[in-house]
Amino acid sequence: MTKRGLTGLDVAGKRVLVRVDFNIPIEQGIEAIASYDQRLRATLPTIHYLLERDCRVILCSHLGRPGGKVTEELRLAPVGDRLGFLLDRPVKSLDDCAGPGVATAVADMAPGDVVLLENLRFHPGEEKNDPQFSRDLAALADRFVMDAFAVAHRAHASTVGLPKLLPSAMGLLVQREVESMGRALESPERPLAALLGGAKVSDKILVLENLLDKLDHIFIGGGMCVTFLKALGANTGASSVETDRLDFAKELMERAEQRNIQVHLPGDLVISDRFGDDGEVKTVASGQVPDDWFIMDVGDATAKQFARELAACRTIIWNGPMGVFEIPRFSQGTRVVAQGIAGAEGVTTVVGGGSTAEAVEEMGLMDRMTHVSTGGGASLEFLEGKELPGIAALPDA
Repeated sequence: MTKRGLTGLDVAGKRVLVRVDFNIPIEQGIEAIASYDQRLRATLPTIHYLLERDCRVILCSHLGRPGGKVTEELRLAPVGDRLGFLLDRPVKSLDDCAGPGVATAVADMAPGDVVLLENLRFHPGEEKNDPQFSRDLAALADRFVMDAFAVAHRAHASTVGLPKLLPSAMGLLVQREVESMGRALESPERPLAALLGGAKVSDKILVLENLLDKLDHIFIGGGMCVTFLKALGANTGASSVETDRLDFAKELMERAEQRNIQVHLPGDLVISDRFGDDGEVKTVASGQVPDDWFIMDVGDATAKQFARELAACRTIIWNGPMGVFEIPRFSQGTRVVAQGIAGAEGVTTVVGGGSTAEAVEEMGLMDRMTHVSTGGGASLEFLEGKELPGIAALPDA
């Protein structure tokens, strides 16, 4: 069902409350915000659209996990300062998100003004989806725009409560997310490949179940490949094996073979005698991992082969790094594959959020991918075929 987009909502001259997702890694320090502002940049088109129509723009977001209590280090004012720089106009950060002081500040806004409410999760009513908290937020505005795809899988007061109280629509970011991933799932150019990594098979089971009948290729790296290699009888050393997923891995490979879907597993692996950045490192063939060594990354030959074969596909859905990317010496597999995808002409690349998006951003490849999702859990649930409450709550077009 198609949901109402921003162009279908009368916003001219209105007070518009926009749910954004500015949940960035502020724990790395205020000075690091500029290095992790993808989520701020992603919502700029929606903000500019509203400003061009003389709206009073009221932004609301959460930051971190304060547990319903005011937490000084999780205030949004530093994020508001960065947003003001990106917008090249003042952004007034308020010290609460509801109450008389907030109502007064909003009433004093002029067309073209932008305010940022304080962290929504300072109020216990946000995560509890408290109807009164939704009403308090709704009282500030004439319209509501949902532009926070990264929390669309959460049934919170600001995601599912507000659309019941105000004329609402998807923001441009959410619309782009839904259309890009929906197109990759429902009407992709073929061959269609899934490139899956990350720590656990269990995290991707529903994705694999939902995608399997649609795919032509499955490429598996990261910690996931350990369980698949073990299912084939390979020696995986001291690496963690999801023993309760071995049967699933076997069955999936059998089903893929029956459907003529090619499953690509690493042919070589980077291993270490310690799970960290201070151990001895070497590359071995898959199945040749010593008993007390850990699989840390796909090998160089595998990374180059994955990149080459992915470049021959027409649509790629990527979720999960190829190795322990946060340790630089084990990031090479992800880098080689990412650069191969980014450099492929005529290939649609849809990158899931979370650690995958962070890796792409860190490598400076954001603009060379067709679409990089801003949502980790939300993109995963979308790929699993689940309905996202924050989108389902919006009116149909």
